[in-house]
Amino acid sequence: MDEDTADRHDPATPCTRVGGDELTPADPTPGMARQVALHTETMWSGTVDTDAGTTSGWHHHGDHDTTLYIVSGRMRLESGPGGRDVVEAGPGDFLRVPAGAVHRESNPGDATSRAVIVRCGTGTPTVNVDGPAPGR
Repeated sequence: MDEDTADRHDPATPCTRVGGDELTPADPTPGMARQVALHTETMWSGTVDTDAGTTSGWHHHGDHDTTLYIVSGRMRLESGPGGRDVVEAGPGDFLRVPAGAVHRESNPGDATSRAVIVRCGTGTPTVNVDGPAPGR
């Protein structure tokens, strides 16, 4: 381990556990129920549940790159100019939301969806906005 890494990371720091029943409500966006498990200076992790047929409000995650792992149900993301770019995922799929990308999620399925979220970055993890990115 180089000296710079040793200054930032203590190799004797123990690993920790957060139980599923220990998550707390976080980062509200209309239409979504997020819960945070861990939040450090450079990382945010938790879950998001979206009811069947629900569409969230438009938002972005500031300087955070976000990865979602779909545990159950369906998730659709609208993004890009005018919100015209659409991707859909189901159980076992991963979705990426680049830092600053304005988007909204929806659940086109008939059951509540659940995804695990990991965000890497700094600053405010969720910023709600009025609409999609402007069209080109």
